[in-house]
Amino acid sequence: MQDKAEALLEGAVAGDEAALVGLLERFGPALHGEFESRIGARHRGLVEADDVFQVTCVEAFLRIRSFTPTGPNSFGAWLRQIAENNLRDAIKELERDKRPPPGKRLASAGDDESYVALVERIAATSTTPSRVCARKEVREGVDAALRQLPPDYERVLRLYELDGMSGPELAEMTGKSHGSVRMMLARARERLTEILLASSQLLSDV
Repeated sequence: MQDKAEALLEGAVAGDEAALVGLLERFGPALHGEFESRIGARHRGLVEADDVFQVTCVEAFLRIRSFTPTGPNSFGAWLRQIAENNLRDAIKELERDKRPPPGKRLASAGDDESYVALVERIAATSTTPSRVCARKEVREGVDAALRQLPPDYERVLRLYELDGMSGPELAEMTGKSHGSVRMMLARARERLTEILLASSQLLSDV
């Protein structure tokens, strides 16, 4: 059994999606059960273990090529850490959602100013704007980066950050739980920051 798990892990890191699916099927049930018991009563109904696991699977597909195995249990530990980050950020984002979404503070949601504001909000966390860009250039750069996100990530980020929808409105429109939407927003912002940093167009880490 251990040899099979190691073979799956080797294949997954090399880019074999079927091998990664096999690993998720192997580790998923225990992880799902663990997080089902860790969601407190206050947030139950807003975020579910299914939400945590679904977003964790997306992140696993996005990041498996950069994972370095360090032992027989390293994949399970790595996957659990992703799930823990997702649950933590979902709860944090649910609390944040009590405040007006950024887009509603803009004069005209979806215009060039909303794109500039999105870059400034991302830059305020751990990066800096790399240089002064024309608003049209910012919009084009952000649009190009958004198109590189998984479709669900792109959709919720556009609707929340650029069109000014609230978390509950997004949940209703997408048919997902509020917690799932919040997790996707957190991961989408993180992924967008990585893409913009890699392009060195709008953000810099120095």
